[in-house]
Amino acid sequence: MAKKMGIKSVAQNKRARHDFFVEDSIECGIALHGTEVKSMRQGRVNLKESYAIVKNGEVFVLSMHISPYEQGNIFNVDPMRPKKLLLHKSEIRKLGALVQRQGYTLIPLEVYLKDGRMKLSLGVCVGKHLHDKRASTAERDTKREIARTLREQNRGD
Repeated sequence: MAKKMGIKSVAQNKRARHDFFVEDSIECGIALHGTEVKSMRQGRVNLKESYAIVKNGEVFVLSMHISPYEQGNIFNVDPMRPKKLLLHKSEIRKLGALVQRQGYTLIPLEVYLKDGRMKLSLGVCVGKHLHDKRASTAERDTKREIARTLREQNRGD
């Protein structure tokens, strides 16, 4: 059986772009067990309150919930266990320096399949304040209103 090529999104963290300014994003692999991969392929992963930390020269994602695989019996692992992210040493050093010095946070933005392998898009983020969130919401509403008005004008022609 041939591998499916391309990118297929499994889960997205929509709250991340609402709560944080995403400065940069990095693609990284995830060290998983077999039943976790099967469960993730079914889309049974939750990124809502997950975050990543740099610890002892390694990057781990915490609070990422992968539901147990139903046919997995004894091979299922703890759904909330820390998952190791696979990055180059230079990338890990760069992320560690950013998080430590400048107050950035590492937030998982999306989990997807790329050429048959699970990948995670890790965002280097800065937290938004309440007034920033209000400005983002107002901007989104005005864009939506403009698009709606243009659509109505095009229908009338």
